[in-house]
Amino acid sequence: MVDILAAPQQADAKADSSLRTLAAISVAHWVSHFHLFVLPMLFPFLKEQLGVGYIELGFALTVFGVVSGMTQAPIGYLADHIGARKVLLIGLTVGGLALIMLGLHLSYASLIACAALLGLANSVYHPCDYAILSTHMDTRRMGRAFSVHTFAGFLGGAVAPAIMAALVAAVGGLGALIVAGAVGPVVALLLIAVKIPDASSADRKADGTAAPQQSIVTPALIVLTIFFMLLGLSNAGISNFGVVALMSGYGVTFHAANIALTAFLGASAAGVLAGGYLADRTKRHGNVAAACFAINAVIITIIAVTNLPPVVLTAAMGLAGFLGGVIAPSRDMLVRNAAPAGAAGRAFGIVSTGFNFSGILSPLLFGWIMDQNLPHWVFGASVAFMVLTVLLALVTDRKPAEPVKA
Repeated sequence: MVDILAAPQQADAKADSSLRTLAAISVAHWVSHFHLFVLPMLFPFLKEQLGVGYIELGFALTVFGVVSGMTQAPIGYLADHIGARKVLLIGLTVGGLALIMLGLHLSYASLIACAALLGLANSVYHPCDYAILSTHMDTRRMGRAFSVHTFAGFLGGAVAPAIMAALVAAVGGLGALIVAGAVGPVVALLLIAVKIPDASSADRKADGTAAPQQSIVTPALIVLTIFFMLLGLSNAGISNFGVVALMSGYGVTFHAANIALTAFLGASAAGVLAGGYLADRTKRHGNVAAACFAINAVIITIIAVTNLPPVVLTAAMGLAGFLGGVIAPSRDMLVRNAAPAGAAGRAFGIVSTGFNFSGILSPLLFGWIMDQNLPHWVFGASVAFMVLTVLLALVTDRKPAEPVKA
């Protein structure tokens, strides 16, 4: 009788703990995307204060991307070995202190050092967040948990321009760097206060001794890394070069082009939440991603080859963004399902390097396309990447992958 009465209370306590963990991890993801935009939002201030050009400022972002890309996989291994919770707290603190350091001592050398430290801090979020969520969220609601986490990141990037503009107006550029940086350590303290749990580790047995290492280099994870890179490339062209491509190649006004891009980005966030519910109701996550991107390829092809009226263009961009957002939870579920037990940190660390590769390649590729005066191919190249993404998404659903033998 005691057990029967205690069961509902235990279930409620577990649900409360899961909700608290999801909220805390989502706030950390919000910080990661917010910090991504701090330096770009301050470029006019930094250019004036440092006396450098946009090439030098752009180099700082390149440093960020390279460091983040090189450290994603090692951080994933570290998270599985010493604990994702500890690594996440360190990442929040390091990223925040990097911005505070730049605010206290502004120089070009400090800017590059700040960008490198921000890149290192950025590499902790995907491996650690997903490792913790994969361990402690209800499997039946895992897709929705992933979608809330992803949505929080989208929100962090969306509000960053307004927050930074308000901070610059209130406390100046240097003060804005310090305040924005302080968010990292403050959120780290918040995560400690709410006692977020750690992810389970496959590197230790129950008695604390080291467990035999297993290889996680599987064909599925290799394919998913390429899949993430293609996802990044297909979205980066539209997000970063869509406005200039629409203006120069289609005669769309600056105002109309920005409205269309806003529809694309805003609908993406809404699509992420809808995709969470869909991911919890299917086991064929690769098919969901393939279907959404196949429709997207058709929509973007229409945008690429026709001059749509502004209203129709905005609607088409919004639909494309929504479908692109729907994919995100299914994408994450594919990685979770492909990861060996206790190796979620390593798995997400490895595949997330695909996003970093796309972040390094896409400015060069789409910048070259625009330099060649081929604005239609900003959308055309995105379609090509979408088609390849569809094929890879279907491959991931064919059968479970076996580890590669050494």
